[in-house]
Amino acid sequence: MDQIIPLLDSAFWLTAGAIALLLLMSAFFSGSETALTAASRAKLRARADKGDAGAEKAMQVTEDSERLIGAILLGNNVVNILSASLATALFTRLFGDSGVALATLVMTALVLVFAEVLPKTYAITLPEQVASRVAAPIRLVTLLLAPIVSIVRQIVRGILFAFGVRTDADQHMFSVQEEIAGALAIGASEGNIDKEDRNRLLGALDLGERTVDEIMLHRSQIEMVDADADPDEILSVVLASSHTRLPLYRGERENVVGVIHAKDLLRAVEKIMRGGDGTLKSIADLNVMKVAMKPYFIPETTPLDEQMREFLKRHTHFALVVDEYGDLRGLLTLEDILEEIVGEIADEFDPKAENRLKPTESGDYIVEGAMTIRDLNRETDWSLPDDEANTVAGLVIHEAQTIPYEGQVFAFHGFRFEVSERKENRITQLKIRPLIRAD
Repeated sequence: MDQIIPLLDSAFWLTAGAIALLLLMSAFFSGSETALTAASRAKLRARADKGDAGAEKAMQVTEDSERLIGAILLGNNVVNILSASLATALFTRLFGDSGVALATLVMTALVLVFAEVLPKTYAITLPEQVASRVAAPIRLVTLLLAPIVSIVRQIVRGILFAFGVRTDADQHMFSVQEEIAGALAIGASEGNIDKEDRNRLLGALDLGERTVDEIMLHRSQIEMVDADADPDEILSVVLASSHTRLPLYRGERENVVGVIHAKDLLRAVEKIMRGGDGTLKSIADLNVMKVAMKPYFIPETTPLDEQMREFLKRHTHFALVVDEYGDLRGLLTLEDILEEIVGEIADEFDPKAENRLKPTESGDYIVEGAMTIRDLNRETDWSLPDDEANTVAGLVIHEAQTIPYEGQVFAFHGFRFEVSERKENRITQLKIRPLIRAD
């Protein structure tokens, strides 16, 4: 007993206190790392807008994630190694040579429970709150350790460079769009987000990645009016159409010279009839070109989000799509873009077309050839690729490397495609069935 009592002197308690303090610092670094990396920047921004200064500092300190992680790891490793060294010295003093093994066991348990699992579990449970609280001291630590971290970063980049890996300090692992898309996918799989809500949000996110040629109405389907036709014939065509705006052409359909709006035409007709004899014969001298608007042409490679902003800026909803040679490719409206977000928009004047996707009792889906691959994937939760083609018919033609004949069957991308209808060189209808793979 006389030999043990001197061992529990002031040096013993100072060392034990230092170990406890270092474990607390290790817990602080571990919890801070988890909180600052797991915290949602959107939620931090919302808290900062409500006056939370800690959330504002948390957003600032996470701007340079590489320096932040480097400083936290450096601090955490220093305190862990130092605490382990002090514990080894303390246990060796108490138990002799066996103290090294005891120190390893005890410190492993203490670090694992109190410096790793406990603080990280707490931080992951309340990431935004914890991040707001630790942001200020972590910012100070980051500034103090910045010189050492910079040296470590250069060493790491030099090693990676030697192996052919290039790093960018401003590079983010995931884009904001990818993070939101991933969160929507998880929410939908867990049943927390409706399929329709997910599709609308993803549609809005994807506008910047898609171009007008993917959703435009093909030129073969555009209703046009011959500018050289008789005025009464033009009036009849405009009134019979379900659209309020129709392109005017002269000579050939490629030569678009204007766009006629039904309201403008009717106003002009009313003005002439009120000034004449009140019959349709009085509109024979109507010059439709004086009523028509100037056509608005856009390149087929224009991103959808840019085109939507341009529509709103110009206060127009109608554009004609041309290729790099200036040839007419199709027609695009603001409604087409909005339908990519909210789905099909139909009013009382739209033609009542049949559903473009019909499931059958045999497990097949009857699909219109002109249906876009994106719409098909959204309706069925499939993942058919749309890199090489925009429509289902285009995908089949691309994979077949020819224009298939009616009744021809193909199997690719895990699906069975059967051409059920073909008109001239266009595939108008297909039967699609997912292939069941035996495990």
